[in-house]
Amino acid sequence: MIKVTILLCETLSLFELGCATELFALPRPEFKDWYQTQTVTLGRQTLEGLGHTAFQCPAVKHLPATDLLVIPSFPVSIERIDPLLASEVHRHYDQGGRIISFCSGSFLLASLGLLNQRTAITHWRYAEQFKQRFPHITYRDDSLYWYDGRVGCSAGSAAAIDLGIAVIRNDFGYEYANTVARRLVLPAHRDGGQSQFVQKPLAPVNSALAKVLDWAVKHSGSGLTVEQMAAKANMTRRTLDRHFIRQFNMTPHQWLCERKLEVARQLLETTHLTVEQIAGRSGFDNAVTLRHNFNKHLSVSPSKYRQTFQSSQQLV
Repeated sequence: MIKVTILLCETLSLFELGCATELFALPRPEFKDWYQTQTVTLGRQTLEGLGHTAFQCPAVKHLPATDLLVIPSFPVSIERIDPLLASEVHRHYDQGGRIISFCSGSFLLASLGLLNQRTAITHWRYAEQFKQRFPHITYRDDSLYWYDGRVGCSAGSAAAIDLGIAVIRNDFGYEYANTVARRLVLPAHRDGGQSQFVQKPLAPVNSALAKVLDWAVKHSGSGLTVEQMAAKANMTRRTLDRHFIRQFNMTPHQWLCERKLEVARQLLETTHLTVEQIAGRSGFDNAVTLRHNFNKHLSVSPSKYRQTFQSSQQLV
């Protein structure tokens, strides 16, 4: 069982706290394995929340032994970190623990040096302030979240959920992440490389692009091509590329490859089909192409992915 601690610091952002609670602290009786989560503060039992609210939770002198530490938010105005907070977070990290932050929580990670030689992301409204305070840290304006398996951070609001789903997917696999996403009424996966500044993150429901996306999801396992998508949308390939880049900050080819990988990952986790069979069902030309895309996008082979996740799934 993976132990999670949600650490509340100073003034709270209630939305991000709600995201952390929904993602990691809610009981999931439908799962064989799940997180064991507690929410704590260091030293102070009562904390202020936004909108003239107050929040109480158990106060501790030391962080409990935990695998994953979640920082829902942190005031961007604080530059001198409380010594107890700094020492406890460093102790957790030095002992091999993982840490993720939502929204302004990246300011705490940066202040403690945990984002050095890593990538930083925060809400776009704090971007310039972050870059001025931490010029030595690589900051990404064009991403929703970033996670390297040890440390992660996200933009604000819904991007916190995207990061949490990514962590769940890495810990328990596609089926668990998909189930949690459905309960949240969200897509199972949004790639972290999408821009925070997409003007139209979702195409209008009645648009040709929205219709072709729905159609493509249903047919991605049948060897679907970008040219077929363009024909279905009654667009040229160049026009389809332009619409995708403007609305999703990715090409149709990248989007289609992600959909095919989602199908392949689900089949690897939940069936005993061969890699060649899975390549055919997920829309890749052959097993060689599937292996190439797994290594390129996931840095793991299909066989290794199956070994990692299938043991925790109920095979069909």
